[in-house]
This record gives sequence, structure tokens and C-alpha cells, in this order.
Amino acid sequence: MKNEKNLRRPAKIGVIKLSVLLIFALVLSSWLFIFVGEDASLFDLFSEENLVYTKEFFNGLAGVGEEHPAFLSKESWLEALKLSVETLQMSIMAIGFSVIIMVLTVVPAARNVANGTLTLSRKWYGKIVYGLIRGCYIFSRSVPELIWAMIIIFIFKPGILPGAIALALHNFGILGKLCAEVIEDVDTRPIRSLASSGAGKVQMFIYGVIPTVLPQFITYILYRWEVIIRTTIVVGFVGAGGLGQAFKLSMSWFHYSDITLFLICYVLLVILTDSISEGIRRFIK
Repeated sequence: MKNEKNLRRPAKIGVIKLSVLLIFALVLSSWLFIFVGEDASLFDLFSEENLVYTKEFFNGLAGVGEEHPAFLSKESWLEALKLSVETLQMSIMAIGFSVIIMVLTVVPAARNVANGTLTLSRKWYGKIVYGLIRGCYIFSRSVPELIWAMIIIFIFKPGILPGAIALALHNFGILGKLCAEVIEDVDTRPIRSLASSGAGKVQMFIYGVIPTVLPQFITYILYRWEVIIRTTIVVGFVGAGGLGQAFKLSMSWFHYSDITLFLICYVLLVILTDSISEGIRRFIK
């Protein structure tokens, strides 16, 4: 046994060395292309002109030279908080849509359900349904949220609903894949015990599968909600509403103090969702 382990180690070390060399070669070739192929220079980034623009930009964010900065205005804060609520609503709608579609499709998308290992009965259409749903998962998550939002904006009028649908379409494929893999990794011994006791398929899932996978499902759902709240600002750039749309308009009109206010609200919103998510995870543990 020891000799077999010793024989396996050089192969693992060889793969690691090869991976490190390939990464090093990729990084080196990338920088060579930048400096040689594109004739770029890092020193151009620190030119006097760029430093002047940078100083003006950060002074604008701090409200220097502005008589009434937005982050010191009560009306601006009320408007920003209203947009923050819209952004939160968009994220909740998005994760809600994603969870609904995921729950409806995740069981047949598990390999051990398709081949009958988990259900203890094999159906001829199991692998067909499995392939179709997994294909939908791949397609949905391969299209970025921004592209989904640009497509859906042509169907619906601008607002938080198109943004929520776009975020849901991208994330349901990710959620579906993650949760299907949780079902695939479930321990089949309790389920077989229930089956030997005369339990039906519905009872096996309710008492054998759901209690096992539910905590992991909730963890993945909360994680994707945290990601969605960070992505709402991106889909807002194409008219999906919320802080993202207001942020883009402020950038276009050079209202830098408004940008500062929206960034503060956005950071507070992320902190709030992270705190809620962490609290729920602690509760279920």
C-alpha cells in the first residue's frame, strides 16, 4: 500500500508543476502582448493630464466647490433611499423567481433521479428530461445578466420588473445546477430504509430527501441573493431602474456628489443584505 501511494505522488506533483508553468507562461505572454504587441506604457497612466482629471473627479465626489452637495441634502437622501428600496425589491423579486423555477425543475435535473438510483425506479423519459433541463441551466447561466436585461427591455418598459426577470433568468440556471448537485450527493441509505418500510415516492422525498438538502438549498439561495444585490447596479445601466439607473444618469451628467450619495446607499444596502443572510444561515445551523 505504501509503495502504491509513493507511486501516485510524483504524478500529482507533475500536474501541479505543469499547471504553475502554464499559468506563468500565460501571465508572461499577456504582459508581453500589452507592452510589445500593443506598445503600451504604464507611465502614460501617471501623466500630468490624467492626474489633473483624477483630482477633479475625487474633488467632485467629495463635493469640493459645490454649493449644495447631494449627500448633504435631505431631499436627495430621500430620493436615494427610495431608489434603494426599489433596488432591494428588484433583488427579492429576482431571487424569488429563480427559486420558483429552480424548485419546479431541480428534482428531474439530478442525475440520481434520472437514472433511478434515488427513486428506486427508472423511467424511460428520465434521461431525456434530465438533458433538457440541464441544457436550460447551461443556457440561462451562460448569458450574462446585462444581456438578458437588454433583451427584456425591448419587451417590457424600463423598470425594476425587467431587471428582476433578467437577474432571475441568469441565476436560476446557477441555482438549479448547485441544488441538483446537492440532491446527487444525498445519502441514499435513509431513502432505501423508507422504501423498504413501504413508503411511496412522495413520502421518500418529504421525509428522506428534503430534510437533508434543505439547509444547503437555503445557503445557496442566500448566497445568490447576495450576488444579485451586487449585480442590480449593472442591469440598472440599461434602464432596469433602481440605484443602477440613477448612478448611470449621474455619471452622464457629471453630478459627482450624487454618485457619492448613491455609492453610500449601495454599500449600506449590501451590508444590510449580508447581515440578513448571515443571520438566517446562523439560525438554520
